[in-house]
Amino acid sequence: MTTDTARMSGSAMRARGANRRDWVRTVLKLLGYLLLTAAALSMLVPFAWMIFTSFKPRQVIFQMPPVIWTTQYTLEHYLKALTQGKFDIYFRNSFIVSGFTTLANLLIVSMGGYAFSRLKWRGRDATFMVVLATAMLPGLIALIPTFLIVKYTPLAGGNDILGQGGTGWLDSYPGLIVPALGGGFSVFLVRQFFSTLPRELEDAARVDGCSEYRIYSQIIMPLSKPVLAVVSIFTFQASWNDFLWPLVIVQSDRMRTIQLGLTLFRSQHNVEWGILMAGTALATAPTVALFLLAQRYFVQGIALTGIKG
Repeated sequence: MTTDTARMSGSAMRARGANRRDWVRTVLKLLGYLLLTAAALSMLVPFAWMIFTSFKPRQVIFQMPPVIWTTQYTLEHYLKALTQGKFDIYFRNSFIVSGFTTLANLLIVSMGGYAFSRLKWRGRDATFMVVLATAMLPGLIALIPTFLIVKYTPLAGGNDILGQGGTGWLDSYPGLIVPALGGGFSVFLVRQFFSTLPRELEDAARVDGCSEYRIYSQIIMPLSKPVLAVVSIFTFQASWNDFLWPLVIVQSDRMRTIQLGLTLFRSQHNVEWGILMAGTALATAPTVALFLLAQRYFVQGIALTGIKG
């Protein structure tokens, strides 16, 4: 009797302990959700402020105290943003630069990831560590060397074979595109994803007589949509939002990108906040649309790139 009572008491204590742990786990999970929700909302506040400001009349924008919601909305700022300056040219330049950068980068990093993950060659791991180390260097460190390389590119922009006498790739599409290609982080992502694919696929292909290029293009690449979507979004967004590098090498209005074009709405003594917010909203739209189109692959790619080292 005493043994049964003690056994029942011990079971009850264990049940209470399990319930307490479940309760603590639930509370911690709820707190985590609340913190993540608060962080997400804090990130959305500037974006929402930009959208609301872009539709407000000028007198409402400068109203004190500031108001978020108003009954007076207008498309005037969007019309001015599209008609002032050469906004269509800036959009075209950004699409050309970002589009070609994304496509070329996908080709380069996918080939690099394939070589580092599926091929065996002497010095592979050491070379990969060097490539990965480049992702740890701040971009400002390479700014001046990259500028000099672009300016003194041989046989470009009037330069001779020694890179003298002209402007090289300054104020040109190659100067905006080529320095952004590659990247250690993108190679790392692709290499990690390729490492998760079963080697039996390529072994069977080699038995059937497939070349390395055919294995890469017809077997590995079709299975790599998630990681390619991740690299595409990162590359397109970085190129589209880049301000410093175009500011350094662009010398004419015809080569301005959208980020440089937005600075035209800001003068020495005045800032056209309504037009600036409208232009910024238009400049943000392509990257948001790209993410919405590729978000399913984006989540899969992020989840799978860290499974296997």
